[in-house]
Amino acid sequence: MGFGERGLVTQYGHVIQFCLEPALASGAMWSADEIAELCYVHYRSRLPKQGKPDPKREWTSLAAVVKVESATRGEVPASPGNLQVTKEVVALGTGTKCIGKNKMRKTGDILNDSHAEIVAKRSFQRYLLHQMWLAASYQQCSIFVPGTETGKWILKPSIVFVFFSSHTPCGDASIIPMTEPENQFSKPVTGNNAAGQSTECGVNCDCFAPKDKRKSQKTASNHIIKRVKTGNDGYFSVVTEDLTVQHVKQEDDLNPKSCECSAEVQRANKETGLGTPKVVDVYRTGAKCVPGELGDARVPGLGYHSVGLLRVKPGRGDRTCSMSCSDKMARWNVLGCQGALLMHFLQYPVYLSAVVVGKCPYSQEAMRRAVIERCQHISFLPNGFLTQEVKLVQSDLRFEHSRQAIQEFQTNSKTKLVPCGAAISWSAVPEEPLDVTSDGVRQGTTKKGIGTHQSRSKICKVELFHAFQKLVTSIPQEDLPDTLRMKTLETYWDYKEAALNYQEAWKILRSQALSGWVKNAKEYLHFT
Repeated sequence: MGFGERGLVTQYGHVIQFCLEPALASGAMWSADEIAELCYVHYRSRLPKQGKPDPKREWTSLAAVVKVESATRGEVPASPGNLQVTKEVVALGTGTKCIGKNKMRKTGDILNDSHAEIVAKRSFQRYLLHQMWLAASYQQCSIFVPGTETGKWILKPSIVFVFFSSHTPCGDASIIPMTEPENQFSKPVTGNNAAGQSTECGVNCDCFAPKDKRKSQKTASNHIIKRVKTGNDGYFSVVTEDLTVQHVKQEDDLNPKSCECSAEVQRANKETGLGTPKVVDVYRTGAKCVPGELGDARVPGLGYHSVGLLRVKPGRGDRTCSMSCSDKMARWNVLGCQGALLMHFLQYPVYLSAVVVGKCPYSQEAMRRAVIERCQHISFLPNGFLTQEVKLVQSDLRFEHSRQAIQEFQTNSKTKLVPCGAAISWSAVPEEPLDVTSDGVRQGTTKKGIGTHQSRSKICKVELFHAFQKLVTSIPQEDLPDTLRMKTLETYWDYKEAALNYQEAWKILRSQALSGWVKNAKEYLHFT
């Protein structure tokens, strides 16, 4: 079986057409509410109480990956009305926290980033590893089929993956215009109006009022002017004047990142209702601009944040080395979700066809800017890699354990709400699908127990690496891809670097769009 120009070519020469995939990817066969409800039901019914928040005082965030697969009924040619579409949650994650740099370990046995989106993505990689093992064992139930290159596999053309998040990703996508009717008294914007995540989850809940007294450096004309290199010999001029909206414009007018909020602000100010909605502020993100790059203006009101920038997740005191979820999702949109290790076995990356966000403060423009537009201008990627036009859509259904849902439920309570300290990982795998962690290790682990096998999450680097090595050793040498054949590879770093096309794509992406990306030092990747 292999891949032809028209579709999947079976050993009998039959061609399975690709006509089904566009309908699946575009969402014609699913709705945002359908995806959200599927994930919420899975969370409620398939997961135990362990790791879930205490709704009297805690909240959390949820993310998941849904497999959408089509099959035609009988022998009738495929058409949208003749498709049987199945939807299945194959990976799920909850969580709001990250560990600081001082808690990172060189043995790969701790989770650095436990935000829901990242836990879900790592759980998805665990699922993909299992599916690759099924494929290599020639079991027909796998999502992969043989590609045209030795040892390489491709995703079945009838399958797409939809990513769900109960909230907007922390970082750039969370910098959203905040409107208020003109005829209302302009009151300070409090944490109750924030984007629904904690500082640990990447959003600073103290949205400052217009009278915020934070100082910022200005020119004599009361302007703030900064220049940001884009990586393709162009610059953004970031200008903030008084408390008006921040404009970000590339000097050559060929700005592929479209980082300004002004268009959305202008639209919002034209709407009618109870008075004319007026943009009074922006939702804050707690994610900090990466060291050495342009920072936030931090002036009160609309000009508080600079947009389109790379950011690092905050920690409690000790700074983290984890990039914001917005930044990571922008990376996945070019490199795929499979990571470097699995790319050894894949002819093409595994991309998300859509991202669905639950009911929460949301901006289509901010999401598009953060996830798609910052990397849209990338060129000269290796064969198979591309800048995805992923579908972005919001559901009207809210997560029952979101911050806002718990706040409404506890309206009259004086108990302080806090983010849940645990993170849940679930993967559609036969052995130990569920994993509950706290502070990057299995929940219940003592300080003395850190570093033991029992303390490891199933989705930490070393555990995923060992699952990958087990896959490699199960395949005869002559059936391995070229990048793994007759090579002396020992460490996690060695195997990642040997995925040449992935590393080349990542190098191009960094040089052309994500130049400030904070990379972990090699010493954290040299484990076996």
